[in-house]
Amino acid sequence: MDEPALVLDCKGLQCPMPVIKTSKAIKDIEVGAVLELLATDPGVEPDMQAWTSRTGNELLGVEREGEVFRVRIRRQK
Repeated sequence: MDEPALVLDCKGLQCPMPVIKTSKAIKDIEVGAVLELLATDPGVEPDMQAWTSRTGNELLGVEREGEVFRVRIRRQK
């Protein structure tokens, strides 16, 4: 598993803030690098599925640890 180039803490934020912050943060890492998003909003999984398909980035997976969702995204372009 690739180490994330950046960990984005969005715990406590509700939609659409995790999506907005992810859109900005993905531009701060190199193409091919991994962004890890930490969020507590249960809507983050469908939101990130929609966002990655719309933007062409790769959703590597979503894991849940208690209240926290750990979303891994690889920048594609």
